[in-house]
Amino acid sequence: MARILVVDDAVFMRMTIKKMLEANGHSVAGEAGNGVEAVKKYMEIKPDVVLLDITMPEMNGVDALKRIKEADAKAKVIICSAMGQQAMVAQAIQSGAKDFVVKPFEESRLVAAVNRVMAS
Repeated sequence: MARILVVDDAVFMRMTIKKMLEANGHSVAGEAGNGVEAVKKYMEIKPDVVLLDITMPEMNGVDALKRIKEADAKAKVIICSAMGQQAMVAQAIQSGAKDFVVKPFEESRLVAAVNRVMAS
């Protein structure tokens, strides 16, 4: 079971992800609606995994990822992003993301990504 920080500017998407994770034995340790909140929450709760959207207000997911990795090189971050953002996804992977899941995603794909990152 992983303690997960869910970061997405859409409340509905955070709720959907939370239901999927909890139905599969994981717990949501915190939520954030933008990159600034994500970095702050990461420092507060030190989750096992971060699920991070790319396109958000105030600070995008790639910049938040870089800040999280600067603070904790061992941070395990999975990018959750819509199609059509391949360049951003590639940048996120180069910046230290462990995996990415394309929205809209299947519950099984999300859970498999979390499980794989936890095992690494």
